[in-house]
Amino acid sequence: MQAQNDLQTTWTIDLPNEAATLALAPRIQPLVGPNDLVTLSGDLGAGKTTFARALVRLLVKEPELEVPSPTFTLMQVYQAPAFPVVHADLYRIRDASELSELGWEEAADGAVLIVEWATKAGELPHDRLDIELAMTSGRDPGRRKATITGHGAFAERVARARNIQALLDRSGWGSAERAFMLGDASVRAYERLTNPDGAKAILMISPPRPDGPPVRNGKPYSAIARLAEDIRPFIAVDEALRAQKLSAPAIYAYDAQAGLAVLEDFGAEPVVDDNGPMPERYAEATAVLASLHARSLPSELPLKREEAYRVPPYDIDALMIEIELVLEWYAPHMARVQLSSSARAAFINLWRPLLQQICAGPTTWALRDYHSPNLIWLPEREGLRRVGVIDFQDCVLGHPAYDVVSLLQDARVTVSDELELKLLSHYARLRRAQTPDFNMMDFARAYAVMGAQRATKILGIFARLDRRDGKPQYLAHLPRVERYLTKDLNHPELAPLRAWYETHLPRALAARP
Repeated sequence: MQAQNDLQTTWTIDLPNEAATLALAPRIQPLVGPNDLVTLSGDLGAGKTTFARALVRLLVKEPELEVPSPTFTLMQVYQAPAFPVVHADLYRIRDASELSELGWEEAADGAVLIVEWATKAGELPHDRLDIELAMTSGRDPGRRKATITGHGAFAERVARARNIQALLDRSGWGSAERAFMLGDASVRAYERLTNPDGAKAILMISPPRPDGPPVRNGKPYSAIARLAEDIRPFIAVDEALRAQKLSAPAIYAYDAQAGLAVLEDFGAEPVVDDNGPMPERYAEATAVLASLHARSLPSELPLKREEAYRVPPYDIDALMIEIELVLEWYAPHMARVQLSSSARAAFINLWRPLLQQICAGPTTWALRDYHSPNLIWLPEREGLRRVGVIDFQDCVLGHPAYDVVSLLQDARVTVSDELELKLLSHYARLRRAQTPDFNMMDFARAYAVMGAQRATKILGIFARLDRRDGKPQYLAHLPRVERYLTKDLNHPELAPLRAWYETHLPRALAARP
């Protein structure tokens, strides 16, 4: 296996004029952050300072910032919103020892370093981004070529940037302005694309999921929990939802191997407002599920140019390993409880028969993240198509109650008991109208079990996001999820399980306001 510090990726870009050199900066800016080194090389007059000036302005977020050449001062320091930016030109130094007199190490700490003539600093760190600007032969004296080389940790970043640009170029979005939208709790990220003509699209960056350490039977958590390993499930389920006449985004282009897709932009009109869920929109989102759950849906989904995708089952192993997150993360880190081996065994033994009954029940496409952040209101469409769905790559064949719980016990938005009951009744009426043998009593039991399973899982996930991934913002939602769990465990058939939580994990039932 090739060592990380041996990795190298090269990307060559033609720069027909100075405007193209300036336009290179927005392509590079997302690749760099604190403690990163960008080295600029190439001929005198090839545009190194022009490019550096544009990159500094982007990093500092001041388009009109005065950025003089550091040829004589050797080093200029700027303060970006989150970190310093150091622009240095080492052409005039005779020996690397002179850097200490400049306060080089102090200035570089936590900064983005942009260095012209970096070789004069002596041996360079292997993890760096090198940009060589060279004049090309020909009649046009303004034409340049940029050779971007990512060394070590930068190799993957450069490869991704190169793949993104290639996808945008071949799909008609190569000249689009790119604006970062958000990243979620996973490795995915999204950008809004705006073409010069005003057309908009979404770039989804969803690189293949790296395998984590084996946790059971030689398999990582993601494989056992049936989480998507790459972008193929998203593409397949997206096309399948659209075939069902539901509003998943149109896919303009994708690169399955690189984990990239250019998608229809649904805009940002939510199904919630400052007061919480908007009842009419939540009712329509509930109707989408009732309609979908009444249909006979395939388990094998076609994929263009590729082997068909088989939707995995939401089996007992997946359901169980999810709830065990509460033992590993929430109990020790949030509840400050060290559970004995007997308490853990009792937890497993209480949950397993409940979830085995769920697995033996009816199945449908369980989109698995069907809740307010992933639902966009599309008022220009009609009927069920007014509900745009944007996150479903972890779709499994599971009980229909799961997505109903996901919507009506939203972890990020409080759904009142009154609205939840009203929408459950709405779902039941629609299901009975389409499926005469629909049994609401059985569904209500499954809803309580799936609600308790999902709340237990989320408590573990949010604790893990805080402690392992450095994302404490998710802790704000714990009281809401604890209240949902308390409510679900009130179902009579879950009384033994509730007793376990009361004995061993009472914090999860605190239901604080």
